[in-house]
Amino acid sequence: MPIAMLAKAPAAGLRLAEVAEANRPTQLPLLARIAEMLATSESVTHLLVRGSLASGTADRLSDVDFVVGVHDRDLPAFTTALDDLMTIAGGALLPGWRDAIVADLGGVGFVYLVQHEGKLHQIDVYLAPASRISTIKGQTAAMVLLERPSAGITTTHIGQARHHLADLQGRPRTCTELLIEHLVLAVLLHKRIQRGQRFVAYAEWHRLHTATKDLIKAALAPTSRFWGWYRLREEVALTPIGRTCLADLDAAISSPAVPEAADVDAALNRVLELTRRACPHALDGLADAVAAYRTYMEMA
Repeated sequence: MPIAMLAKAPAAGLRLAEVAEANRPTQLPLLARIAEMLATSESVTHLLVRGSLASGTADRLSDVDFVVGVHDRDLPAFTTALDDLMTIAGGALLPGWRDAIVADLGGVGFVYLVQHEGKLHQIDVYLAPASRISTIKGQTAAMVLLERPSAGITTTHIGQARHHLADLQGRPRTCTELLIEHLVLAVLLHKRIQRGQRFVAYAEWHRLHTATKDLIKAALAPTSRFWGWYRLREEVALTPIGRTCLADLDAAISSPAVPEAADVDAALNRVLELTRRACPHALDGLADAVAAYRTYMEMA
């Protein structure tokens, strides 16, 4: 679905005043811009905002957390077009990370990093079939920004949407996707450290190390039949590059259990060097984006 096809319907009816009334968040202009962009698509039937922006507890580090209801018939095409929409029209620095942390609500989540007022902000976009939205509203304390009629959804459409989501969730991640996961997790970790959220930082730090292991396996043992960390040395340490990558991984898992900001920065530097060494194609087309990302991280 090209971007031109996503921008047909007017963005009328967005109930942004309710969010503003909740707590006047500094992210409101960014929320409004992304909401208006998403609402221009005729495929979008619902826009919800959840998390701290919906509850009135947002701070300057809070992410903008959307649930986007998409007509079941259009979900595969909309998912395919989302990266282009968010990077070209939404100003995201990088393609989205397929969120592995978000709760399963019957859809799929993506995390984007968007520059706003000189800082990187996290935009969470959870795509869900329109047929699931009533259930999601009952499961979350989300605030409705937009609600349109979603008539014409057939059992065939629902089946197509479910099949698409199952295929997407089951597809192995590429080296590029795993590199983007590191970049997103580094932003999340800096946020946890600034807030003093040690337990969450511990969990996300372990997830970053796991992403490093997955990146090494995707680059050097893509046909591995072994799950997780099992037989990693036997599969990877067969070449000088593999042994160097495992040394990087050893340095990562030997770091403190709960990181400081300097630990996160060192891990990111290691991963970028590892990527250049083991799978340089993962950086194709991302050099400027990664440079901009690092500049914004230094300004944070």
